[in-house]
Amino acid sequence: MDIFLSTAIALFSGLMLTRVFKKLGFNFPDVTCYLIAGLLVGPYGLGRLGIEGLGFVSAEAVETLSVINTAALGFIAFSIGSEFRLSELKHTGKAATIIGILQAVAATVLVDLALFCLHFIVGPEILPIPVVITMGAIASATAPAATLMVVRQYKADGPLTRLLLPIVALDDAVGLVVFSVSFGIAQALIGGSLDVISIVINPILEIIGSLLLGSVLGFVLSELEKLFFSNTNRLSLTISFVFMTIALSYLEIPLGKATLSFSSLLVCMMLGTVFVNRSEFSEDIMQRAEKWTAPLNATFFVVSGAELELNVFLHFSYVLIGIVYILSRSLGKYFGARESSRALHCSPNVQKYLGITLLPQAGVALGMCNQAMALGTFEGSTIRNITLFSVLIYELVGPLLTKQALIKAGEVTEKPAEKKDRERFRTQGKKKSA
Repeated sequence: MDIFLSTAIALFSGLMLTRVFKKLGFNFPDVTCYLIAGLLVGPYGLGRLGIEGLGFVSAEAVETLSVINTAALGFIAFSIGSEFRLSELKHTGKAATIIGILQAVAATVLVDLALFCLHFIVGPEILPIPVVITMGAIASATAPAATLMVVRQYKADGPLTRLLLPIVALDDAVGLVVFSVSFGIAQALIGGSLDVISIVINPILEIIGSLLLGSVLGFVLSELEKLFFSNTNRLSLTISFVFMTIALSYLEIPLGKATLSFSSLLVCMMLGTVFVNRSEFSEDIMQRAEKWTAPLNATFFVVSGAELELNVFLHFSYVLIGIVYILSRSLGKYFGARESSRALHCSPNVQKYLGITLLPQAGVALGMCNQAMALGTFEGSTIRNITLFSVLIYELVGPLLTKQALIKAGEVTEKPAEKKDRERFRTQGKKKSA
């Protein structure tokens, strides 16, 4: 019963807050409204009253919906993978790859430099070098979920959007490599020895294994869908495959001293890529899937908001380090994207606004900081608190900036579907009254 009640609270509060903000004249993206709703009904909001059914009374109550977060991220990755159509990649593939790598590396380098300087100001007892190196790696990650939701809500389309989505998808792979190398170095600084297997071999195995597994499952899915004559049944089969892909991504296969593991985001992304390029029914199926997953995604963002820990504001050192991290990462993303897109002779709008759309950060970064707990209790908790602080700021501000960047670039050419429906109903009402 608890999980059903928690799901209802999350979805209801998120949807109602979008109405409240619109009535108040705040035209926020739905993603931002969902995140704020999560804060309001979370353990630091209504949950503090301790009344079951009014909010999440504890972090454990929020944790009961972790399965929804996992499923939502899988479907988001599947949707982003569907943007990799070979016909379009011929035009954007090279640029997306180069920009995706350079902007991630630029963010890592700038954060490393900024925090390294701060290390000498606040002292190694507050900001150790292993924490500096690891935070630089975490800076490379971008949140695909928030970006995709804003693009969908405002029906954005154009050179910037078509370049943005592949870059956000590639960001997971780039971030994985950067984090694995940096995290290995951080562990070596603490333990005293470099582990080539964990720094080089395991990350390569994870990326290659994830892409291969996703490709095989995508091929099987596209073949099995030929057995059905109803797109409703094909949608059901697609959903079952996404769930199965998420489950298989938890496998870990020992290969001598190395370990073959999988990234659920990469596997699901590759599933979507192969599916849309091999299935003649993919366009209709993806449109149906988008509607089916809408409440799932809304719940995901509300839960993400409830997970944000506000107690990080109580520690001045975390706030200071977090501010430096946010500023240096933002500069790295912006100028890395701007300069690399300029070198590739992309359009002026891409050069000016692409970096702004790459600022949101959430799930992938939180996954990295959870892995960083292996550095030790002090180092791990420091990394986690700094990351939580930055995620709180990025998730609330990032979608707004992404929306404004897309508008300034002239790629929000259609009204959101909700507004179009409202105007259609008004027109029909006038006709009836006439």
